[in-house]
Amino acid sequence: MVMSGEIFHKCGIAFIRLRKPLQFYIDKYGTPLYALTKLQLLMQKQRNRGQDGAGIATIKLHAPLGTRYLDRYRTIGADYLTDLFDEVYAHFNALPPDKMLDAEWLTQSVPFAGEVLMGHLRYGTHGQNDLRYVHPKIRQSNWISRTLVLAGNFNMTNVDAIFDELVELGQFPIEKSDTVTLLEKIGHFLDEEVEWQYRFFKPQGLPTQELNERIFYHLSISRVLQRATRKFDGGWALVGMIGHGDAFVYRDPWGIRPAYYYWDDEIVVAASERPAIQTALNVRHDEVREIPAGAALIVKRDGRVGIEQCLDPAPQCTPCSFERIYFSRGTDRDIYLERKALGRYLRDQVLEAIDYDFENTVFSYIPNTAETAFGGLMEELEKYLNEVKTQKLQTHLRQGQPQDEQIRTILSLRPRIEKIVVKDAKLRTFISDDSGRSHLVSYAYDVTYGIVRNHRDTLVLLDDSIVRGTTLRDSIIAIVSRLLPKRIVIVSSAPQIRYPDCYGIDMSKMHDFIAFQAMIELLYDHNKEHLIEEVYHRCKRSLELPIEESSNEVKRLYALFSADEISAKIAEMLRPKDPRIELRVIFQTVENLHRACPHHRGDWYFTGNYPTPGGNRVANRAFINYVEKKNIRAY
Repeated sequence: MVMSGEIFHKCGIAFIRLRKPLQFYIDKYGTPLYALTKLQLLMQKQRNRGQDGAGIATIKLHAPLGTRYLDRYRTIGADYLTDLFDEVYAHFNALPPDKMLDAEWLTQSVPFAGEVLMGHLRYGTHGQNDLRYVHPKIRQSNWISRTLVLAGNFNMTNVDAIFDELVELGQFPIEKSDTVTLLEKIGHFLDEEVEWQYRFFKPQGLPTQELNERIFYHLSISRVLQRATRKFDGGWALVGMIGHGDAFVYRDPWGIRPAYYYWDDEIVVAASERPAIQTALNVRHDEVREIPAGAALIVKRDGRVGIEQCLDPAPQCTPCSFERIYFSRGTDRDIYLERKALGRYLRDQVLEAIDYDFENTVFSYIPNTAETAFGGLMEELEKYLNEVKTQKLQTHLRQGQPQDEQIRTILSLRPRIEKIVVKDAKLRTFISDDSGRSHLVSYAYDVTYGIVRNHRDTLVLLDDSIVRGTTLRDSIIAIVSRLLPKRIVIVSSAPQIRYPDCYGIDMSKMHDFIAFQAMIELLYDHNKEHLIEEVYHRCKRSLELPIEESSNEVKRLYALFSADEISAKIAEMLRPKDPRIELRVIFQTVENLHRACPHHRGDWYFTGNYPTPGGNRVANRAFINYVEKKNIRAY
């Protein structure tokens, strides 16, 4: 959990395609569950990406006519992954040993004994936690080549426009949501592709089965995806399977949402995170590659596999930097090093905030995801202290032979690192009364008493991001204030979150952001509150323009104040009740974020520089909602 309130992102994907017949894996690995266990491991290692539910689907490549070739199971609840695979494995558990080794019988008789598999982990950014919202989703057809199964990590800013296109095409979608819209849009162009292939080969007088095989072989997945998604505005990583066995994993042209892959002679694997593939397949870091922006990993029914460009990559690709700061698991080598760099680049700001006084400063971090950045910060502070110790020793040497006690005192200088704040996982706050809940929230953490010296020590707490101020003020600051430090320094390894996200992260309401609240307070402090109304009308007018002409009007307000001014205002707004305790708040700079994560420059939540015009429109609509006091999503 993030110190200042949880941020969630939308979902994780997993995909497996066996490139050899099922009997090969039974003979080599002694089990028909080779692919299922790999899929389970991929999903288990990405459980950080979804807390609401999970689902899987499998396709049998050569199921006999009249038998079930597509199986799906989805579940929600606290033990969703355990429940999911318990249900799937139940089909195999009671089978006699000879049947478990017979691929032909399994294909005919047992669900989930397929060669093409997808898995999905869901965190819903909105809507109910209902089984209907859990992926994979199916668009069924009696034409096996028109049956589409889809799951993904995505969000669209222009669902209304895509929905209207579907209506113009003659469809009647069952609901207006990004999931149904994507499924129906891709499904429509899949229908057209199959129909085109059918009309091309039908006059050749081929037998039905041979005609179908020609369609299977020549069907162009990349053409379907290009036609279906060319007007999409948003971020996506989609995994899809077609009934006859073609499959794809497709990434948006801005590279916003992550997707990685690996293949060899036996297997093709894709997932939202690289370490999951490394663990499941026991392969090296450099063997797992990232799907390029706008491209798809495509696996054909006959086992052909390749990367195909479906949409031109955006001139400036902007992979999500929050993936590096917080969302993705830190076991990825690159992410680990980037998080350490984020901590290192905070050194100078922290030194200034503690007045370069190590003797009277205690350093700690929360949550656990901030540990790597904390390690980077401590390494830099150790380097700084080594320079200080070197200078002191040189001074003593110039003044004469230093005493042993003097040397020991100099060499003992180091940061005081302590575990000060611990989340109390057992405390629940399911209480409807707001005041009662707020009271309990302040006890959601335990603190280590007796380490921080009263009214003498400065306490530095590193977090990976600060979004909403409520949790920070009501829980962390409230609880550590009981330790009576002289000063509390809250440090964020991410810059100030100022704008909503609309590409998959649950940060959609501008008024929730403590940085936004501070900027509004500063407008009033400087008698510039009239600009709120002015920007509101600019935002309203922008909604009347073509979406391509949209610009982020809210940036005008932030431009009036420096990042330091906003940080100081945040500290003022969150200050402890005890007037003797000083509070400072430090944020990473955007420049240092880019230094630490040079290949993931998606920073719109910090800068307002959205990669798509739909993002600008979302920012403007979020500001309109704030002024009109509407507590709703802006997209």
